[in-house]
Amino acid sequence: MADFSVCYEFKRKINKIGLMYKVSKNIKILSFSLMIIGALGLAFSFYSAPKTIEQAKEMVADSHGDSHDEDHGAVSSHSGEDSHYENDAHVENDAHSNSHDEHLLHKLQNRPWSALYVAALFFMFLSLGTLAFYAIQRASQAGWSPLLFRVMEGITAYLLPGSLIILVILILSSMHLNHLFVWMDPDVVAHDKIIQGKVGYLNTPFLLARAVFYIAGWNFYRYISRKYSIAQDNSSDISNHTKNFKWSAGFLAFFIVTESMMSWDWIMSVDPHWFSTLFGWYVFASMFVSGITTIALITIYLKSKGYLEKVNHNHIHDLGKFMFGVSVFWTYLWFSQFMLIWYANIPEEVTYFITRIEDYNLPFFGMIALNFIFPLLLLMNSDYKRVNWFIVTTGIIILVGHYIDVFNMIMPATVGDKWFIGIPELSGIAFFAGLFIYVVFNSISKAPLEPTGDPLLKESEKFVY
Repeated sequence: MADFSVCYEFKRKINKIGLMYKVSKNIKILSFSLMIIGALGLAFSFYSAPKTIEQAKEMVADSHGDSHDEDHGAVSSHSGEDSHYENDAHVENDAHSNSHDEHLLHKLQNRPWSALYVAALFFMFLSLGTLAFYAIQRASQAGWSPLLFRVMEGITAYLLPGSLIILVILILSSMHLNHLFVWMDPDVVAHDKIIQGKVGYLNTPFLLARAVFYIAGWNFYRYISRKYSIAQDNSSDISNHTKNFKWSAGFLAFFIVTESMMSWDWIMSVDPHWFSTLFGWYVFASMFVSGITTIALITIYLKSKGYLEKVNHNHIHDLGKFMFGVSVFWTYLWFSQFMLIWYANIPEEVTYFITRIEDYNLPFFGMIALNFIFPLLLLMNSDYKRVNWFIVTTGIIILVGHYIDVFNMIMPATVGDKWFIGIPELSGIAFFAGLFIYVVFNSISKAPLEPTGDPLLKESEKFVY
């Protein structure tokens, strides 16, 4: 009996210290509940979206009252009253009315699609930002971070399903099931000289081919790096570690180009008249700080459950420093992009910010507070970066702020002033959060939590700042 107790205690300690994590029942219940609730909410949102112009007008009237309805229906309601107008004025007004009404219908139909797309992008960015951070640690031969590698590898497991979902949305958009990308509509292109000038790059076959190229490259690196990482645990030399180093260095060169192109294709092109040379870096900073924050939150969660015992407050402190530093970097890029465009006052550029300031005033300026002011105040003090609840609080604020950042990138161009954070948006967050939690924790449970064969593991265990 005593031998059995010793054996059980030894096994329990091995599991907790280290070597394996088991997905808890609560995590499974939470993830599947979120997915089910989110899927039902999204299904309802698509079902309740208007199918005709008349339904779109009724929806606007119900939401904003009769006065708002009069504004939207002014042309059609006055057309009978103003019978003294000449025939050519009637034709012009009718054409304008039809175009306005059709545009209104497209905006309302876009809302569930946009909510789905924003959430899909945001959670994919968590994984892609983590992959970039992981590759940097590998390529720089960082000695402090190996104890966190399996957490990073778990988070990057979401990249495959997350990026494939984005690809599916792009394919459905190219089939004209939504109006997220106006340049995909031949009728729009036929009457828009600016888009016509970009058709060599902004065309559906080329967009999808580029998307497949990005997704294949990112996921191939994730697969090969994970493979070498696991193989190194049972290796008698550091050959797998060396291969991982080389692949990571190569991937970073691939990533910095494809990430920028991805941001042009999947985000900036929803506003095809607008462009910014800083946009790729801006999107990178957003996904990078979100990925680092996710690493910190999951690491703290695992430690609270008795795992990752060798991860100490110095590791958490370093993650906090990255959260703080990249938040400041994101703010620098945001201000640089905004200030230069606003000061130059070029109409096709400044309209991007005018739309957001006028129609998205609260999320536009609220995002600045969430992504810069709160992280600055909460993490400026070095001691606070060693306090778990400070990191968790700041991390939640950062993730909410950068979801709103993605929201601000997509919604103004696709939904316009018909935005709201309601069932479609919350359902999108719930579905992808559930999928993300399940995939990440399931992946973490598939390998030992400590990369025992990593040559820098001892340095990571003794890490002191």
